[in-house]
Amino acid sequence: MSLESEISIRRTFGIISHPDAGKTTLTEKLLLFGGAIQEAGAVKSNKVKKAATSDFMEIEKQRGISVATSVMGFYYKDKKINILDTPGHQDFAEDTYRTLTACDSVIVVIDVAKGVEPQTEKLVQVCRMRATPIIVFINKLDREGKDGFDLIDEVEQKLGLTLCPLSWPIGMGQRFQGVYNIWERNLNLYSANNKQRISEVTSFKDIQSPELNGFVGDEAAEELRSDMELLDAVYPSFNQDSYEKGALCPVFFGSALNNFGVRELLDCFQEIAPQPQPKHAEERLVLPNESDFSGFVFKIHANIDPNHRNRIAFLKVVSGTFQRNKTYLHTRTGKPFKVSAPTAFMASKKSTIDEAFPGDIIGIPDNGSFRIGDTVSVREELHYVGIPSFSPEHFRFINNADPLKSKQLNKGIDQLMDEGVAQLFTLKQNNRKIIGTVGALQYEVIQYRLEHEYNAKCSYEMFPAFKACWIESFDDDQLREFSSLKQRYLAEDKFGRLVFLADSKFSLQMAQDKFDKITFHLKSEF
Repeated sequence: MSLESEISIRRTFGIISHPDAGKTTLTEKLLLFGGAIQEAGAVKSNKVKKAATSDFMEIEKQRGISVATSVMGFYYKDKKINILDTPGHQDFAEDTYRTLTACDSVIVVIDVAKGVEPQTEKLVQVCRMRATPIIVFINKLDREGKDGFDLIDEVEQKLGLTLCPLSWPIGMGQRFQGVYNIWERNLNLYSANNKQRISEVTSFKDIQSPELNGFVGDEAAEELRSDMELLDAVYPSFNQDSYEKGALCPVFFGSALNNFGVRELLDCFQEIAPQPQPKHAEERLVLPNESDFSGFVFKIHANIDPNHRNRIAFLKVVSGTFQRNKTYLHTRTGKPFKVSAPTAFMASKKSTIDEAFPGDIIGIPDNGSFRIGDTVSVREELHYVGIPSFSPEHFRFINNADPLKSKQLNKGIDQLMDEGVAQLFTLKQNNRKIIGTVGALQYEVIQYRLEHEYNAKCSYEMFPAFKACWIESFDDDQLREFSSLKQRYLAEDKFGRLVFLADSKFSLQMAQDKFDKITFHLKSEF
């Protein structure tokens, strides 16, 4: 198959939502419909019958939440589908932000009862900044929830999206009878007494037909006809070009837990979702169909298999064909390297591959030489943009709770910080180590993983800081004066860059006013 053909069949997307909207459950059911797994797992915070495929870390299985992005690939109707299941919890948002740089489109999952929640707003804002195509999946229709029109209005207003319903519910909660699939013009009826069976689809071109009353009853049939008239009058019809530009978002309704509406979503997605897109590098715009391979690292995961203590760099292929055992250039270091065992993913399960194409996510065994944001190419020095570290909001000293395990602790901290789950700062005054995170729950995850993956124990102490600011100075004298005055609050990040750990908003404002030749950046990419 030619490179153009390989590109045309690939669909790489992320699934994003507020916690507990059903994102990981939807991922499981997409894998089930795609034939990638035989039995879908459930995500529960108490007893877990079978853990979700995408929640492969031990702490994810125990807590019933996703704490790291997982990658899964499978074939469906001759399309190669790559799913990136992201953490919904705001404490792990930075991992999600970076993952979105590797997505060509996204599916946003919304709980029918809760509607649009704060974390959903933040994530959709990132997608809109990048004009990423969005499909909305309104989940948990078998529960009592908001009216369909109220929900769509709320999504449009809060998320700033223009919606185009491609399916519509017949009733809600106790009255829920099924979904009318506008995209395929058929009726999908819900069988509440056999929830785990995938419902049969009845072809139904004309909802004005009296036959509809026989399927759903007179009242529901009239309500559906009335709703469809209103939808036709108020909402725009689907337009491929508008969708790909991020200006129009299709909406589907269903219940992921009960396999309902998922096949319709997947069928439509594989038809309309964009193939791998061009990506901006500092030097130029790189097109997928260029002959030379290039890609970038958007995630690093230590101990993806705890038994082997291995570390994997996740690389998105942007252009050309990646080939096993071929020599490539690591742009940041300028060093050539070969990959003898590149892998494709099904969460923690890996299989060795010989080649990969634009849109694919591959795993590269990493001995510590890769960083998040690194570019790999055949020969051209490219630097892909848009994968910064953001200022943390929580700061704590990390202490060794077992002096006999210092080596293990240092190795664990070093590798976990490379994953980008948190950031490490070393105070210049006394070399004490501070961990900064976006959310407080990260400290629990780090502590758990240090103990169970590296056999090391740590404790924390609060460090009073408001923001971490990366410093860029245009005046050496002013930098020396600032360094002398703020010595207690100066640190270096993991890569030796100077960082000011401002202790308050007022302190940061004062520093900005007094030292006008110094720029204080709230993200590492500037």
